[in-house]
Amino acid sequence: MHTNYTNIRIIGISLVLLVSGLIMKKKILIIEDEEILLNLLQKKLTNEGYDISIARDGEEGLLKMKEIKPNLILLDIVMPKLGGFEVMEKMLKDEKLKDIPVIIISNSGQPVEIERAKELGVKDWLIKTEFDPQEVIDKVVKVIGK
Repeated sequence: MHTNYTNIRIIGISLVLLVSGLIMKKKILIIEDEEILLNLLQKKLTNEGYDISIARDGEEGLLKMKEIKPNLILLDIVMPKLGGFEVMEKMLKDEKLKDIPVIIISNSGQPVEIERAKELGVKDWLIKTEFDPQEVIDKVVKVIGK
């Protein structure tokens, strides 16, 4: 009888872990210094069921990455203290950060910048002046799912 109780307890714990894993929200870190865009993205992604953290410059972004271990990073290129390319270079040198997918959100769509971003492992690119919030959601879902 003791064995049956142990088996039931193990199955119960396994189910709790399985269910909690299924309902855990995916974490997205937005690193962006433009308040209006930051607030828009945060609101839209929160409404879609994602757990959102924010950073307003590259240095703060790197610290938050290590702290929260996000499933995805939305990253601006031109920011105070540390720009997006420098953030990605530092991520690649860190075993704990190098595999986190990144989507760039930038004012520029210059081929040279896009090529550099691809070399650094970026999953996708959005130009601030050309995207609508649904496009962000679509790209996020494409990279990490719902």
